[in-house]
Amino acid sequence: EVQLVESGGGLVQPGGSLRLSCAASGFTFSNYIMRWVRQAPGKGLEWVSGISSGGRVTNYVDSVKGRFTISRDNAKNTLYLQMNSLKPEDTAVYYCNAVAAISRYEYWGQGTQVTVSS
Repeated sequence: EVQLVESGGGLVQPGGSLRLSCAASGFTFSNYIMRWVRQAPGKGLEWVSGISSGGRVTNYVDSVKGRFTISRDNAKNTLYLQMNSLKPEDTAVYYCNAVAAISRYEYWGQGTQVTVSS
């Protein structure tokens, strides 16, 4: 069974930090590009960050550059998002997304809620 399970979300004050995790199973994690995508209340999906299958290449939406860091541990089949200096506008459900490097077939997690109080 293919699974992507996000964890680490919660309620934090502005300026605080959270570390999100995405535990993958049921597929060859090391062959997949990984992404974090978020959805704020009443808004559409917004791509946040991506990382290449080997972890060498990373990129971010401009609004989180310098604050968020994406990483992965292929030995543990786990994706991470370190979120620092959080702002109220970061409030959203954060989804883990796996994309096959060649076929582009993809899987999605159920999401984890991040709320930054104002």
